Amino acid sequence: MVPILLVLLLALILFGVGFAVKVLWWVALAVLVIWLLGFLVRSTTEAGGRGRWYRW
Repeated sequence: MVPILLVLLLALILFGVGFAVKVLWWVALAVLVIWLLGFLVRSTTEAGGRGRWYRW
């Protein structure tokens, strides 16, 4: 997490606020997509395809 913040700070200094916000938006979007894909893969491979939805 610290290297990402350092890169963001460097982008903020070099390119200005708008570019840094744009980079932060794309990083957050990529992390969200990767998290959702991991959750879907994990839920479909557990318990014979039924996932965690039916496990109480």
